[in-house]
Amino acid sequence: MTAVRLVPFRWWHIDDVLPIEADLFGAEQWSPAMFWNELANGHHYRVAVDGDGAVLGYAGLAGAPPDEVWVQNIAVRRDAQRRGVGRVLLEELLAEAARRDARSTLLEVAVDNAAAQRLYATYGFEPIGVRRGYYQPSNTDALVMRRDAEPTGDGPHDHG
Repeated sequence: MTAVRLVPFRWWHIDDVLPIEADLFGAEQWSPAMFWNELANGHHYRVAVDGDGAVLGYAGLAGAPPDEVWVQNIAVRRDAQRRGVGRVLLEELLAEAARRDARSTLLEVAVDNAAAQRLYATYGFEPIGVRRGYYQPSNTDALVMRRDAEPTGDGPHDHG
């Protein structure tokens, strides 16, 4: 596993993540304005950096607890993939969802991204639907996956 440190995603990271976006997502990459908007709205974003401070990947979470939160993106630089970076980022987003007492965490993943789907499934995400033509301009379908929070047993409707 690569030595990874997570730091808050700040505006100065945008220039570092844009080449990762371009490489991984091509015409469907996020623009700088989209990242600025996420940060301006106070969404929970983290950047994974190596020992030298180089950006390996990034991930974000948005939503309105206590109902549901959405994984906005998880991306790992191609040369850093398969080293546990995506797992570390996903675990951080799930920890934040738990801190927010979110009942469900949802995400969209390209139907042809089997590796990501397998990762999400290992963390309890299950397919709940398909968004046809979600990713543009490729018109690729998105699989919607959901993970429900574990009941804590201390809510007003929990009877044990």
